[in-house]
Amino acid sequence: MRISTVTMFEQGLSSMVRQQSEYLKVGQQIASGKRVVNPSDDPQAASRAISVSQSLAVNKQYDDARVSTRNALSQQESVLSSVANAIASAKTGLVRAGNGTLSDADRSSLAIEIKGIYETLFGQANATDGGGHYLFGGYQDSSPPFVKDDISGAVAYHGDEGVVLQQVDASRQMPSSDNGKRIFQTVHASAGYLAQADADNAGNLTFTGPNVTDSSAIDFGSGFTLDFAVDADGDITYSTDGGITPIPYTDGQSVAVNGLTLTLEGTPADGDSIVVEKAQDADPNLFRTLENMIAVLDTPIETDADLARLQNTLSTSSRELDNALDNVLTVRASMGARLNELDVLDAVGDNRNLNYKQTLSDLVDLDFNAAISEYRLREVGLQAAQKAFVDISKLSLFNLI
Repeated sequence: MRISTVTMFEQGLSSMVRQQSEYLKVGQQIASGKRVVNPSDDPQAASRAISVSQSLAVNKQYDDARVSTRNALSQQESVLSSVANAIASAKTGLVRAGNGTLSDADRSSLAIEIKGIYETLFGQANATDGGGHYLFGGYQDSSPPFVKDDISGAVAYHGDEGVVLQQVDASRQMPSSDNGKRIFQTVHASAGYLAQADADNAGNLTFTGPNVTDSSAIDFGSGFTLDFAVDADGDITYSTDGGITPIPYTDGQSVAVNGLTLTLEGTPADGDSIVVEKAQDADPNLFRTLENMIAVLDTPIETDADLARLQNTLSTSSRELDNALDNVLTVRASMGARLNELDVLDAVGDNRNLNYKQTLSDLVDLDFNAAISEYRLREVGLQAAQKAFVDISKLSLFNLI
């Protein structure tokens, strides 16, 4: 076979270029620290690396969402801690207000103290986060959720009942907030029963209770209304829920209806009434409870009816404050449980993050020991190709003539 000089030069050059390409490729891998520098280096590994990188990015998003959720829950938990302390202080003031030796001036001083607690709670209910968003407004977080009426001064909730959810893991959406209605205008499902005297009662009738005495009674727990009547002879009767059969009333009598017992003292006036119902059905409102307490403490005691109104209001408010405190503590416990869950999800996310990084490293990272050995081998190959090309290029018959 006849081999031309051109063929020898082309083959030598091709060998040098190939060796130089392999040499530079290994050098690029060492410089970048990656085995797969270009997708063509290992198409299958490059494809899997993209998928793993996407999973790693998604896991980072979940981690960021958990950080945001933790910050929001921690802020709210801190506020609710202050709310619980304020309610406890209000309950202490209520107990002091029940002291029969206090004068009107003493009760007015207590009313001022309760007003301070009221304003504190109002401020906490309208607390904001670091970005100016209101914590307890639900989805309506750009304006104060609790607003005072310009005329009556009563506080009303203007937020909604929405709960902001955060995707903190692939299969977990976690509430990052609780709306103000749930916190300040709701009671726990286990809350008991309340008795409330009508604001227009003119007698000096007071009550104690209600207490559960017969859970097996028909219609147990259903609310009822006691309506009192006084005839021309001064005889006092009462009826239940507008019943047509009046029942004689005596001072100190205990009335049992639907498994609930209410102890009554004093003398009612004609038309007086008392309503007994579940705490959940009584339109609970922490601010209204404090407003009622402030109003009754600011009212001078001039008649027996005024004294009865004070005692009945304090009795009802005492139960309402207990229910409000239980509700706030329940919400705080829920937040604590969510914070604990975030810790668990963080641990799981960290482990998942390590697994993704290890998989990604196995796919594209370089084994430097093997790469350096190959680098030296490619260098020797390139030098050999260059030496062979030089030697072959010197071959000529003219050198032998």
